Amino acid sequence: MAGTGFRLMTWLAAALLALVPGIAVAANHIRATLVAESAAPAPGATTTIALAMQPDAGWHGYWQNPGDSGIETQVEWTLPRGVVAGPLRYPVPHRLLIAGLMNYVYEADYAHLISLRLPAGLTRGTVLPIRAKVKWLACTDEICVPEQADLALSLTVGSGAADPARRADFDRWRAAMPRPLGAQARFVIADGKARLAIPMPAGMDLDQPYFYPLTDGVIDYAAEQSVTRNGDALIVEAKAIGQGSPGPIEGVLRLGEGSGVAVSAVPGAVPPPGEPIAEAVAPVGGSGAATFLLALGGAILGGLLLNVMPCVFPILSLKAMGLVRRHDDRAARREAIAYTAGAMLLCALLGAGLLALRASGAAAGWAFQLQDARVILVLLLLVSAIALNLSGLFELPTVNAGGGLAAKGGAAGAFWTGALAAVIATPCTGPFMGAALGAALVLPAAAAMAVFVGLGLGLALPFLAIGFVPALRDRLPKPGPWMATFRRILAVPMFVTALGLLWILGRISGVNGMALGLGAALLLALGLWWAGLRQGRGAKLASWPAVAALAAAVTAIPLVPREAPVEQATGALGSEPFSEARLAALRGEGRPVFVYFTADWCLTCKVNERAAIDRAEVSEAFQKGGVAVLVGDWTRGDAAITRFLAGQGRSGVPLYLFYPRAGAAKTLPQVLTPGMLAALAT
Repeated sequence: MAGTGFRLMTWLAAALLALVPGIAVAANHIRATLVAESAAPAPGATTTIALAMQPDAGWHGYWQNPGDSGIETQVEWTLPRGVVAGPLRYPVPHRLLIAGLMNYVYEADYAHLISLRLPAGLTRGTVLPIRAKVKWLACTDEICVPEQADLALSLTVGSGAADPARRADFDRWRAAMPRPLGAQARFVIADGKARLAIPMPAGMDLDQPYFYPLTDGVIDYAAEQSVTRNGDALIVEAKAIGQGSPGPIEGVLRLGEGSGVAVSAVPGAVPPPGEPIAEAVAPVGGSGAATFLLALGGAILGGLLLNVMPCVFPILSLKAMGLVRRHDDRAARREAIAYTAGAMLLCALLGAGLLALRASGAAAGWAFQLQDARVILVLLLLVSAIALNLSGLFELPTVNAGGGLAAKGGAAGAFWTGALAAVIATPCTGPFMGAALGAALVLPAAAAMAVFVGLGLGLALPFLAIGFVPALRDRLPKPGPWMATFRRILAVPMFVTALGLLWILGRISGVNGMALGLGAALLLALGLWWAGLRQGRGAKLASWPAVAALAAAVTAIPLVPREAPVEQATGALGSEPFSEARLAALRGEGRPVFVYFTADWCLTCKVNERAAIDRAEVSEAFQKGGVAVLVGDWTRGDAAITRFLAGQGRSGVPLYLFYPRAGAAKTLPQVLTPGMLAALAT
């Protein structure tokens, strides 16, 4: 009787909510406010607002599917002409069992996220009044009260820059949203049970997983669920309602406190139950060991391939030529070990920083440091100094910085050279490396650090082999006058790298940032040139112009603008900026979608875009096939994109996904060809 009474109470509250819109209460038990991520959204862009909800102690609100009782939040929008609001997005809920009825609720502060799409052509300064009539149900364990609020928000068309004061709030709210699973789940209903097989890496750490069904009339909400692991699949079993075979079962799988993935299951074969989840998620062992070994192998191979990048190859070549002069095998091995230690330590430090940021709740991925314009300026100065040294303008020992440390002879110089190579190589993510680093973020901390160290080992492998295998050193050209010419040739890719860093600085911080970076680099070059002249004359304290110029150039670092917007180029495909709401809308229309994630500092991304994506034949094929294109720009970092990448098992860019008209997404290789992309549209 208690359960029936509570259900009846919520139905009566729903009737009041729907039929008596003018109902008022003395004070709402759940306070609602509208919050904008950007008070100055850009015309033609999509911006995010939040419906923030704050329940009083002992009160709760409801999820999209409230369970056995309750009502989801309802919103009536009044928007300016051309502005379109997307559906409410719900965070992962909690369970609340009352009188035998299962409720999916929020008992603490929560927020719904809504995407607002603005029409193109709006002039800056245009005021956009956003109005919303919101209705919801607030309940305790004993009573329910229908509540409502008339909310307002005023936006002014502008640059689209996010409000720094709201960034932490929106990062937290986005983190609570379920991420797309990115793989197809399956289900079967038989013998009174609904059984789901949900793809999930065996090494993924889970905490009390639970499946919240969105599809009604399939699963008994109040019945106990069983979640086990069978290889790379989670098997969810629950009591079924009826014996039918409905369409897809939608829902959210809770992975841990406040985190989950959106699941869509279609009829299909489901393996038998496996190990209890408490045993299956033990630190690396069994199938988890396979995940770790694959990630480690991918990191080593990925690091090895980084040596052919134009910014790393000159450093490796010069150091390798230095070993040719070594007739002492012990000294060669010592330098090889030191170089390897430097590369591995730097990768370990970057990995530890990434794990620490993610543990603190920040949305960060590999190469996170390159999303800061100040780091780009530091790299610009460093690479410029290396390029000028290779061209013969001066000798690196005059510079008391990383380059000078790398120029030292012996083990110390080799150590800093390895570290320098690792720093410069971090913008690149090539084959094997993306999936490996993504897997590292779901492994236990010790295993993850081993993967990051493996990346440094792969980067150092060629130099390590040259140092330990005399036969390889014997195959290298003998020292001679040709080495001076070769050194000048190696300066060319370093100058190209410096030019690329200057362009990236402009993309991140605008024309003012680019001008500041160019001025700092020219000032440093002038000081190094002057120091080089003094070196040639054998002057005392020859390095003081370089030191003074370096000190002056460093003062520009904190002055770099960091809020300039990154323009989204549409390219030959007429792409749109990525958002999960837009992806869901396109898939709801039955359109195939090509999604790619890029960054201006990612060399692999830029090569793929020029050589394969922005091609006329691909554009023509996509137009004929009705393929929509979404681009996620990660140049300056984006919490929503970072979490989506993590949901796909990746920690960085590039990532290329193709969603057919129906079915699961297909992950494409990290090296693309025009033919491969054109074939997707057929």
